[in-house]
Amino acid sequence: MNTRSSIKVWDPIVRLFHWGLVGAFVIAYVTEEDFLNLHVWAGYIVLALVVVRVFWGFIGTPYARFSSFIFSPRTIKKYLTETLLRRAKRYLGHNPAGGAMIVLLLISLIMTTLTGIAIYGIEENAGPLAPWLAHAGEFWEEATEETHEFFANFTLFLVFIHLGGVVIESLIHKENLVRSMINGYKRAES
Repeated sequence: MNTRSSIKVWDPIVRLFHWGLVGAFVIAYVTEEDFLNLHVWAGYIVLALVVVRVFWGFIGTPYARFSSFIFSPRTIKKYLTETLLRRAKRYLGHNPAGGAMIVLLLISLIMTTLTGIAIYGIEENAGPLAPWLAHAGEFWEEATEETHEFFANFTLFLVFIHLGGVVIESLIHKENLVRSMINGYKRAES
């Protein structure tokens, strides 16, 4: 698809991270206690993917770097207002709202996975934190489980907002953003 009218924006690491995260998060979210081993391994995969993405956010390709899509709150607010008015500027990489969503999702996923590892140590006496948390007590078990569930559900909430943003942006700029996250290319011109 590399033509004069398209440009490679999303590198293979960003695309594999994105779709791998979709799969691992869905598996972790729907399995929970019914298939604990699958739930735990999907959670570990989510954490590994997030670690790779954070690392790639500092040393990756230009559009993958945090420096290319972290904007000030003022810029994000202006962008959202312009989006509501259907006159938002088109970005080749992540737009200000998309950049903010990535940061929120990464934070929420880190909290979800770390509390998941903690609850696994507390309830199952398993995982890397088990030696320190196996006898944490009922209060910490409940608090950790509630925190884990909150962040898992908050992540899902963010995913729905993200999907809505993708649809809106695709319509405003007449561009299939899902396809670009599959093949890596976006339209070169504005």
